[in-house]
Amino acid sequence: MNIQEYFSRISYDGSHKDADLETLTAIFQHHIQTIPFENLSMHCGESIYLDLEHIYNKIVRKKRGGWCLENNYLLFWALQTIGYDVCILGSSSYNPAEGTYKAVDHVLLKVVVDSKAYIVDSGFGGTYQMWQPVLLVSGKDQPQVPGIFRLTEDNGIWYLEKTKRKHFGTDQSGPATDTPGMKEIRKICSFTLEPRDINDFQELNWKLQTSDNLLQKKSICTLQTTDGVANLVGWTFTEIKYSYVEDMDMVKITTLTDEEVEKTLKDKFNITLENKLKP
Repeated sequence: MNIQEYFSRISYDGSHKDADLETLTAIFQHHIQTIPFENLSMHCGESIYLDLEHIYNKIVRKKRGGWCLENNYLLFWALQTIGYDVCILGSSSYNPAEGTYKAVDHVLLKVVVDSKAYIVDSGFGGTYQMWQPVLLVSGKDQPQVPGIFRLTEDNGIWYLEKTKRKHFGTDQSGPATDTPGMKEIRKICSFTLEPRDINDFQELNWKLQTSDNLLQKKSICTLQTTDGVANLVGWTFTEIKYSYVEDMDMVKITTLTDEEVEKTLKDKFNITLENKLKP
């Protein structure tokens, strides 16, 4: 494994001699705009291994993406190699249908720069993907391009949420939102600051591939763009442009054929699969 090869994969040609916040932010943004969050392997009859060299070969050399365990483990390796003080944390994503946080089903990173701690997560995907490191401080609004992120702490448990803008559908005459005139606050995940080892998540990695869950039911590929996000879920391709007009995002939804799915993966996500995808 070679850090320069990783930089080439994420199209980063800046300096990394200083492990500072500016460099961290730049590398992070290049990562999320070139490496998709995707679970396509399990819909191509392939197994997903939580092994660093296997992940490196898949994402860096084969130009694939990965889900949170793969994406954040690769980023962890890269940041640690550069010299950052970084550790892995276990996280529980929020289930809006039940109004509860799941058991630990996600990983994210804590990075300390100049005595300040930041949360970095390259593996949530979609519209809930942060674009910049989030300062680990409770109750502070932290505006980013995708929306306003906020961390709150209660008895040692941290909660991450995001305030979204309203949506405007290109095939509609007005706002595409369930709450017209109101901003939507969406809970994302909860976590503690207990450092974890990647091997703590080996069982989770297999469980997500074998149990009944959303990732089993839906093939997902999502990539942040320079001004929004592209999502492919099954045969549905959604392009979102952030802040298309003031306080509103533009949403374009297209239903694809099987042939168009393959072409869209190549054109929009730079992914060419070795095995046949079953959306």
